[in-house]
Amino acid sequence: TTGGRGVASFGMAVNRRYQVNGEWQEQTSFFNVVAWGTLGENAAACVTKGTRLVVFGRLEQRSWETQDGEKRTVVEVIADELGPSLRWAQAQVEKTARTTTDGGGQAGAAGAGAPRDPGPSFSGEEEPF
Repeated sequence: TTGGRGVASFGMAVNRRYQVNGEWQEQTSFFNVVAWGTLGENAAACVTKGTRLVVFGRLEQRSWETQDGEKRTVVEVIADELGPSLRWAQAQVEKTARTTTDGGGQAGAAGAGAPRDPGPSFSGEEEPF
């Protein structure tokens, strides 16, 4: 960001499989995930396309106006925690140095009271994912 705060923004597909009358159905939903500070920096360093993730966070809606005057709205997942899914993979944890800018790693403190960067994480002319 312009203020030097780390951020990672990426699209995530969520697949839901279920049966209707013995036939398997699949529903896919797409979400934009935003991770700020150290969480975003760590995500950018180790998350690649296709990585199965577990994301904890909150939904946040924001609006902006394009250069053409069109109003756009998007609902994003603001990540408080994220990590690899261990259902089909193994992970090796590598601890990083603590910083005081993201709540010191205390449970429940990530993002609490931290100022949100108001700028869009993508161009207003394109879809968010």
